[in-house]
Amino acid sequence: MGYRYGRGDSGETDLMGGGRVKKSHPRVAAYGAVDELSAAIGVVKTFVEHQDIQETLTRVQEHLFMIGANLSVARPVKGLPEVGRELVDWLDSEVTRLESELPPIQRFIFAGGTKAAALAHLARTIARRAEREVVALSEVEDVSQTIIAYLNRLSTLLFAVARVINHRAGVPDPEWQR
Repeated sequence: MGYRYGRGDSGETDLMGGGRVKKSHPRVAAYGAVDELSAAIGVVKTFVEHQDIQETLTRVQEHLFMIGANLSVARPVKGLPEVGRELVDWLDSEVTRLESELPPIQRFIFAGGTKAAALAHLARTIARRAEREVVALSEVEDVSQTIIAYLNRLSTLLFAVARVINHRAGVPDPEWQR
């Protein structure tokens, strides 16, 4: 049997692997924020001209899909891809690679510069919110600490991506002048 339209009209949604919860449940907020983050990264990619950054962001979207799947289950589901520590380590290596191109930060940086960089900063703030939503979920249900670490590091990666995009375009990062 196919999908039944209107099943969520009562304010509930199905979880992958079975069960239903209110759409206001912290689990739905967590995987919804991760989905929104992936969509924001998809928008960033439409403005990025650099193949290496495109590839990095595509890989991040793949990771976020796995994270969202893991967050959308209330109990273990056979065959669900595991979010392992190697994903966090990969993010760390990508941050190091990107930051090697950049001059040190002298002042606080505002979101802005090129369109792609400004959108990467927006995605960074969504990553922070997704992290907060997952932490809130972890206060009431078991959540992999690796997922929380991944989202924390992802905001750092998106900050580096924004700076590198501006740097490669020859556009200075907007700095706070006090």
